[in-house]
Amino acid sequence: MAGFTTTIKTIATIATITTITTGSAIAATKQPTGGTGQTMTIRDTSRSECITVRGLDYHVRHWGEPGAPKLFLLHGWMDVAASFQFLVDALRGRWHAIAPDWRGFGGSGWPTRHPGTASYWFPDYLADLEVLLDHYQPDSAVDLVGHSMGANIACFYAGVRPERVRRVVDLEGFGMTATRPEQAPRRFARWLDELREPPTLKTYDSVEAVAARLKKTNPRLRDDRAAFLAEHWSRRNEAGHWEILGDPAHKMINPVLYRVDEAMAIWAAATAPVLHVEARDSETLRHIAHKQSIAEFKQRFAAFRDFREVILDDAGHMLHHDQPEAVAALIESFCG
Repeated sequence: MAGFTTTIKTIATIATITTITTGSAIAATKQPTGGTGQTMTIRDTSRSECITVRGLDYHVRHWGEPGAPKLFLLHGWMDVAASFQFLVDALRGRWHAIAPDWRGFGGSGWPTRHPGTASYWFPDYLADLEVLLDHYQPDSAVDLVGHSMGANIACFYAGVRPERVRRVVDLEGFGMTATRPEQAPRRFARWLDELREPPTLKTYDSVEAVAARLKKTNPRLRDDRAAFLAEHWSRRNEAGHWEILGDPAHKMINPVLYRVDEAMAIWAAATAPVLHVEARDSETLRHIAHKQSIAEFKQRFAAFRDFREVILDDAGHMLHHDQPEAVAALIESFCG
């Protein structure tokens, strides 16, 4: 699959994107489509289903036709499955898209409501994903599309269960900031402090205020898309305020240090080709790289056996909101 090349035609724009082997990329340029007053058309409304995953109620969204090739869409931190609506509407082919709300997000259960559980642990996402895949596609390898945290989960799973994964599309998934052993005492102390005084999430006076918050985080987000996301990203509570559909416990520090050498060992075990899609102006990449140069930081991706990279212009971290047509075309070319 090395040297994979495709020409993408999207609504109102044509972008030529070439993906090549580890360490190289060229840009895909798309004309801006944002602007006040635009009206979004939902081409394919999702269907909701609730299944039990390891004792938790899991909310799962479906788009497309049962029996069509499956795409598993894995959302990021403090997000929800409905976040993929614009991407699904941009798909041209025949697909059955399946997107769960991760534990503690959206319509899925919160394990912290049970005694003795106060934190979220990354390995639980892998275990949840395995149950979901066994339920929806037990007999063949799967195509995983993940954004941010969801991309990290997909890449880990591809290394832990290489026989279960056919393709991985990694949207702005970078791993985490490298850590040092001497950080451990302070991290554990902070975690203990947060158990005593758990974090909280801000509430909003209206759904319009939620939409404004989304646009503040992502200035490229169109007004109509912000309004759609706000309705699915929040709900009105008994006090009449709008609260985010996410457990505040997700904001707690993880006392277990991120060990990049262990992550790379897992990535090296993956046999599925990985398509990494990144925004040229990725503030998330700069934040995670921390004190490393971007070039030094991205050397970690050399661990993958088959890794291709595409850089999108005019997009930020939420590139499936900013450039859904271009991202959808990449997914279909890579997984089709």
